[in-house]
Amino acid sequence: MMSSIQAMLERYQPQTAEAYRNALKEIVQEIALYGMSKSGFFHKGAFYGGTALRIFYGLHRFSEDMDFSLMYPDSSFALSDYLPAIEEELSAVGLKMQVEQKNKTKMTDIQSAFIKGGTMVQIISIQQIDEVLIPGIHKQEQLKIKLEVDTNPPPGAGFELRYALRPVPYAVRLYDKPSLFAGKMHAVLCRNWAQRVKGRDLYDYVWYLSQDTPVNLFHLQKRLEQSNRWDPLKRLTLQDTKNMLKDHFSQLDFEAAKKDVIPFLPDASELALWSADFFQAITDNLTESTSHAQE
Repeated sequence: MMSSIQAMLERYQPQTAEAYRNALKEIVQEIALYGMSKSGFFHKGAFYGGTALRIFYGLHRFSEDMDFSLMYPDSSFALSDYLPAIEEELSAVGLKMQVEQKNKTKMTDIQSAFIKGGTMVQIISIQQIDEVLIPGIHKQEQLKIKLEVDTNPPPGAGFELRYALRPVPYAVRLYDKPSLFAGKMHAVLCRNWAQRVKGRDLYDYVWYLSQDTPVNLFHLQKRLEQSNRWDPLKRLTLQDTKNMLKDHFSQLDFEAAKKDVIPFLPDASELALWSADFFQAITDNLTESTSHAQE
């Protein structure tokens, strides 16, 4: 039953246990994403975050979590309605799946961009069955992939429909790139990751700029307002954004940021230039999406 998983693994040609973990997680993400599509989730929601970039835009780093957002706030939304389709598709390729409801916790500043009122989280645990033996990975080791759905999204995002071919062809609604960039920029500015720097956010920030991606500034403002980081009575300008970013970069520990992202990269040499000067300099290249401008 695992032949399909093994066939999907071949395209990665992993050479280490960590590479196997990353490849298997991504395969599971793709199967779960197909399940979400099959369940009809994308009639009301959209996919965003690092995994969306990895699967649909070729981001070079692996990503652990799967982030989704409703298109409009809906306090009655229940992620549990969409889980049976995911379980069905994972079972079809021989993977056992356990779903654990993660209870809402009180509001804290930890991952405040994602763990907040109106966000429901599920943990999908994928356990290797006995027939699968990967060097360096115990057969009872569990791979966990977190799904988050933002049920109270800030306004102003743009969306697009994209198509994937694995495990079979299916459609996914995504945030468009300028809106994805706005979400990432919000994470760069606001995410408090247990007092550590999340280098994956910085890596993605560089990637967006390397793609000449303009930012959906209106959506960024609404995200900052939701996090109490911007005055709703003021209009966020591109220069305001650059100033905030440059100030933030002046305070970061870039060696810690590198250590965070290295396990998710096939080649860490591209991090050699990381420094406050580097990030402040490339921030001058930031542009605003005119198609998302608000009067």
